[in-house]
Amino acid sequence: MGLFDRFRAGRRGDSDVATDQRHLREWAAQRTGVEAYVEPKTSVTPLTVVLVAADGEWTRRPTGGASGARRIGEELGIPVYDVQKVGYPQRMRDYDARRRIERRRS
Repeated sequence: MGLFDRFRAGRRGDSDVATDQRHLREWAAQRTGVEAYVEPKTSVTPLTVVLVAADGEWTRRPTGGASGARRIGEELGIPVYDVQKVGYPQRMRDYDARRRIERRRS
């Protein structure tokens, strides 16, 4: 494996995409008020989906492209937003800020 191979899109196998999609389904089933935010592909990462719960907790995984992102939203019955158009929800930033404070206190 080359130095930058792990960063190249398309290097992951189908089983990894299935594992990521399973994680997203299970994560969403355990939380309320979940919404999906599609992040664009970059030179370093493939297209990814960020699921954000009502309390701001979030998780990010690749979904196998734009069609995979739409499919996840349809299967879960949740709204899917383009993060480039709407941005990230404030509750996600608030959650991260709370986590930073908790880490400093411990």
